[in-house]
Amino acid sequence: MTSNAMNQGRSFGPLQLRDRSVAALLALGMLLAAACTAIAYWPGLMTWDAARQYGQAIDGDFDDWHPPAMEWLWRQLIPIHDGLQPMLILQLALYWGGFALLAGWALREGRRGLAAAIAAGGLMPLAMALMGAVLKDCLMAGALLSAAGLLFWCDGEGRWQAWLLRTLGIALLLFAATLRFNAFLAAVPLFVALLPVAWRSSWRRMTVAAIVATALLMLALPLANRAIGAKSSGVELSLIIFDLGGITEQSGVNAFPPMGVADPVKANHACYSPVKWDPYSFWVDPVCPLGFDPMKAAVETQKIKPYRFWLGAIVAHPIAYAEHRLRHFNINTRFLVHDEIERPVQAESAPNDWNYKVAPNPLLSAIDWLALASAKTPLGWPIAWIALASGLLMLSPALPSRRLIVPMALSALLYGLGYGVFSVAAELRYHLWTMIAALIAAVLAAGDLYAMPAVPWRKTGWAGTPLIAVLVLATAWRALPLG
Repeated sequence: MTSNAMNQGRSFGPLQLRDRSVAALLALGMLLAAACTAIAYWPGLMTWDAARQYGQAIDGDFDDWHPPAMEWLWRQLIPIHDGLQPMLILQLALYWGGFALLAGWALREGRRGLAAAIAAGGLMPLAMALMGAVLKDCLMAGALLSAAGLLFWCDGEGRWQAWLLRTLGIALLLFAATLRFNAFLAAVPLFVALLPVAWRSSWRRMTVAAIVATALLMLALPLANRAIGAKSSGVELSLIIFDLGGITEQSGVNAFPPMGVADPVKANHACYSPVKWDPYSFWVDPVCPLGFDPMKAAVETQKIKPYRFWLGAIVAHPIAYAEHRLRHFNINTRFLVHDEIERPVQAESAPNDWNYKVAPNPLLSAIDWLALASAKTPLGWPIAWIALASGLLMLSPALPSRRLIVPMALSALLYGLGYGVFSVAAELRYHLWTMIAALIAAVLAAGDLYAMPAVPWRKTGWAGTPLIAVLVLATAWRALPLG
């Protein structure tokens, strides 16, 4: 069954009067929601990351610790208005613009209920609270969401309009890939789906398209950094140090290069945490003797190739590496945990040289309260969204909207699972895109199931197994007494 069949041959020309009224109401609702976030968090919540980025945006002296592309863009916006406001507005425009495109597509398909459900998805408290902070994760999620919206509109358009939508969508994906080194995992499924059907009409073509898309997206960040002239900061050492520390902790054997430390295993035990790499960073006090600065000095003086050394340690101690990574991923995704890892969202700005701060207000308090409350439920457990995405991929072959469900669910799944390898911290913001993409895929699937004359109950039941298993295990674990 196709989407057209579900709509019984409905013409997809100009919206009918009733659809126009629904479109106007949804547009007004999304505009009000964006305004609520902007008013609550105005002029934008400045995180520690944003403070460093804004400083570089002002002086133009870029390094690659945080995405230089975002800093360069911010620098272009300063002549329009200094401070956080331009970036906050841009984030919200991409975020709600993406939801508007998705809801508009559903209206074009004659699916008013689906349009309302998609628009309502943008009201997820955690997402609204996170979008009030100026963060690369939020800007990336907004770019991916707008690209997804353009993907939905590609079919049913004229040839040149479709090419324009595809080009804009791919440009947004390449931009998103300059904001996080692991963004390619989220962007590849959307990139491939944006390509013309003929380019992915067989498994061979699909494989080639995926390989080319992956290469282009992985090159986006280093090429952007080089074009901007960003200096190397050694940020890649954070992942390497965290993994070397984990291997050392789990194996009891020193995995670090010589750094003049008498007992590196004991020293590492005092520094290591499965939650995040920060105890090894240069901003902690006291400084870890195996931390960032000593490691950077060892790499330079001993002519060590960091990635080769890292891979050698993994090959030498694969079980210890797997134990370390699984412990961190469990915490990162809030799976089998008891306590709150750290505050899910921020409600006040970090100290900064420009004294930018968010004034306490009832709207901010309400959004923050809802976000904190939802974080204690499966809505705030990234593992639940990852499980949901995997189930949707199992169910998608039986659904009319599989052309759209598959790239959204796959994007959520790959990006979420990627943090099993590419993560050095456990902040909930890292999973913002996984939550959004899985939610949209789930809404599409629910809309399809509701409209189908005969629901494939057996397939739906099997598809729900990953989510049910995760929820049962995670809930039972939280109910167990500590100790």
